Amino acid sequence: MKMIIEVTGLVKRYKDYTAVDGVNLSIQEGEIFGLLGPNGAGKSTTMNTLLGLLKINNGTVKMFGKDFSKHAKEIKQSVGYVPQDLAFFETLSAIDNVTYWGKLYGLRGKELHTSVQEALEFTGLWDRRKGIAKTFSGGMKRRLNIACAIVHKPRILFMDEPTVGVDPQSRNNILESIKIMNQNGMTIIYTTHYMEEIEAICERVAIMDFGKVIALGSIDELIDSISTGTRLSLELASNTDAAISLIKELEGVTACNNINGVLDIHLEKEERFLTGIMENLIRKEFKIKSMTLEKPNLETVFLQLTGKKLRD
Repeated sequence: MKMIIEVTGLVKRYKDYTAVDGVNLSIQEGEIFGLLGPNGAGKSTTMNTLLGLLKINNGTVKMFGKDFSKHAKEIKQSVGYVPQDLAFFETLSAIDNVTYWGKLYGLRGKELHTSVQEALEFTGLWDRRKGIAKTFSGGMKRRLNIACAIVHKPRILFMDEPTVGVDPQSRNNILESIKIMNQNGMTIIYTTHYMEEIEAICERVAIMDFGKVIALGSIDELIDSISTGTRLSLELASNTDAAISLIKELEGVTACNNINGVLDIHLEKEERFLTGIMENLIRKEFKIKSMTLEKPNLETVFLQLTGKKLRD
């Protein structure tokens, strides 16, 4: 498949602080690509450099096979951006907001009118087109944010936390809209603090931490490459730190972390390793309050790589 975005050696520094440190990415045309990482990992900075909103210190960014530094104006005509913060005028109507953004992208006359109507219809806002934006619900405001970003029918759409602060029904509507846009040929780069959203819509995922890409691939590939076993969560009555030291030395244990007082233990496949843990804890008189066992998923991979939950 054709690569629509190619990033090589991307570096962004703020004085002595390196926010993005040598990032390499290749994003295929027509895919939904997820960008994950804990707070401060460099996700938003990476996205802003790809959009040309921040000047990079080193590296190259290519879109549609063209160097962004040399063809920025041309490239931006085919790129849309849904920021985390709402990017429209609160005192204007929905149709005036989308029209404003359409004009910024050079749309005029019949093409502008048609594109504005299509964007509002797609986001379910055509019937409320004359409503003032500040009177909209949280979900409607998020949909208006999307309408403003897609009015010019971009080939690439960057979406930074597009479902923040919305109810579950609005979130599902937004995710379904993303799938439809993708089915119509749009390439989407997506960041979120909701792991279930990534699992629902993304084909490939890059996990970032400390400004670097530390894992990249499909969700199945990440799970297979990072953890082929199971995850055991144990809550003990006491002596959690002592139990960690014991468990880390046992056969079949690939990782053991304290997550808010609960032991997050990663095991290889064989069931005998689980038995060994329980036997050793009982022998050492650790009292177990609760225990859950689950198969590895993207959350498992994220915890193992970063030592954090996505929304920490």
